Amino acid sequence: MIVVVSKRVRTQGPVIRRHDQVQPTTTDQRLLSNKGDGEWVHSDPWRVLRIQAEFVEGFGTLAEMGPGIGVFGSARTPRRDPMYVAATKIGRGLAEAGFATLTGGGPGIMEAANKGALEAGGVSVGLGIELPFEQSLNKYVSLGINFRYFFTRKVMFLKYSQGFVVMPGGFGTFDEVFEALTLVQTRKVTSFPIVLFGRDFWSPLLGWLNDKVLGDGYISTADPGLMQLTDDPDEAVALVTSPSPATVPASPAAMS
Repeated sequence: MIVVVSKRVRTQGPVIRRHDQVQPTTTDQRLLSNKGDGEWVHSDPWRVLRIQAEFVEGFGTLAEMGPGIGVFGSARTPRRDPMYVAATKIGRGLAEAGFATLTGGGPGIMEAANKGALEAGGVSVGLGIELPFEQSLNKYVSLGINFRYFFTRKVMFLKYSQGFVVMPGGFGTFDEVFEALTLVQTRKVTSFPIVLFGRDFWSPLLGWLNDKVLGDGYISTADPGLMQLTDDPDEAVALVTSPSPATVPASPAAMS
């Protein structure tokens, strides 16, 4: 008998599925699916217990971690890329400054930051997520949690990070940085330095925010100042670990 070994792997919270046990949809897809037949009334309330369990597991694991900084960036960054090298330096710098490094636990920028933190003797945290494609926590994570739900994972980042270094990335990185910005702008958090790393990458976005978003009155004049920009790993660490300036008051536009 010939056994075909599949490379399909999916991590769902504490559960690892391989081969024919990989489900066709993710937990988030099933949660957000609207079947239109009323069946969700009987199943969704029970999902609350699973969601509650993820919060309990996350809070229990990270509560004694110490001060941490989140590092966001692309999973696609190759190891020879200058941004990978810079992220490694940032992870090392955060460890030397006494901060844990929190990433999504994947490859690319996340792996680099975890690598720098671990090699410098710091706490290297990976907050993984169930995705339709194969992904597992990188080997440099010393404290890892796998989540089923994106929103649970986001809460852990925002609760246990005292600031963020945001490196070049795609939609996931944009989602994370703009959620953090919204919380700062609306004063849902009191102190939250956000450092964008990579002038060439971020300057066009900042230009658009100033020219169009601010220019057309959708944000306040102080809002672009919620982000700081640098190309220097040491400066990024210093900016994100230093005491933050006074929180910018929320404007009426921020509440829209």
